[in-house]
Amino acid sequence: MEIIFDQSLVEAHRRRALRQGDQKATFLLDIVGQELADRVSVVERQFDKAMELHGYTGITARCLAETGKVGTVERVETDRAFGSADAPVTIAPLERIPAEPDSLNLLVSPLSLHLTNDTPGVFIQARRVLKPDGLFLAAIPGSGTLQELREALLAAEAELTGGASPRVIPFADVRDIGALLQRAGFALPVADAETYTVRYDSLFDLIRDLRAMGMNNPLASRNRKPMPKRFFLKAAEIYAERFSDPDGRVRATFSIIYVSGWAPHESQQKPLKPGSAKQRLSDALGAREHKLKDRGDDA
Repeated sequence: MEIIFDQSLVEAHRRRALRQGDQKATFLLDIVGQELADRVSVVERQFDKAMELHGYTGITARCLAETGKVGTVERVETDRAFGSADAPVTIAPLERIPAEPDSLNLLVSPLSLHLTNDTPGVFIQARRVLKPDGLFLAAIPGSGTLQELREALLAAEAELTGGASPRVIPFADVRDIGALLQRAGFALPVADAETYTVRYDSLFDLIRDLRAMGMNNPLASRNRKPMPKRFFLKAAEIYAERFSDPDGRVRATFSIIYVSGWAPHESQQKPLKPGSAKQRLSDALGAREHKLKDRGDDA
């Protein structure tokens, strides 16, 4: 397995962000928590036992409880500091789901799966811990996220040093995430993306927010040499030139992929087998059929 993310650094960033306690920087988790809860609320069933995976603030667990559709919600975190006496957490690494097979009705992951080295393995674990007809929901930052920051940093480094190193993590495409759902054996898999545009006074305000979110660069292949101040000044200049609005504020894109998949159950709808139709589509539509020429036929 390729090691993309330095997990010890991921944890260090998350704990430092927790100590800082910047409530304004949790806006993405607030949005995602409400969106995931809204998706649960429209499902016509109850979920007796649910688990929130590495939700950081616990906002998703609270939003789930408010739907009235969920019984108990167990929170899983990498450190007890993310919980409290009133809201205890179960401790587990980022890539392990601490649940027995067929034990959960609902599993929810808000903004943590983009930092796993073995994401396919986590999806497979998610499928195993769900009871038949159990639901898996996740919100995962996808391709397009922080594209402006990536471009500005690469351009600044190339201009100042003649080279470039990765400073923004890679994000998966929505089709790749959908393929992971299918590969893990989920029924009725769905993956869709929502794009959120956030405006800042400058690149420095964006970086401050990212640090407060615990989203500093955790790449194992990162350049460990500190960059001089002029690098960030040049990056801020490029950012403002390419991605500012008429009022001078700059844009930052966050593309969130929302995924859902069900543990297979005999009650779920299944596609018909090829050739099993009892009526031709042309008959149902009242249309005439025309034989098409093969690609090699003369016109």
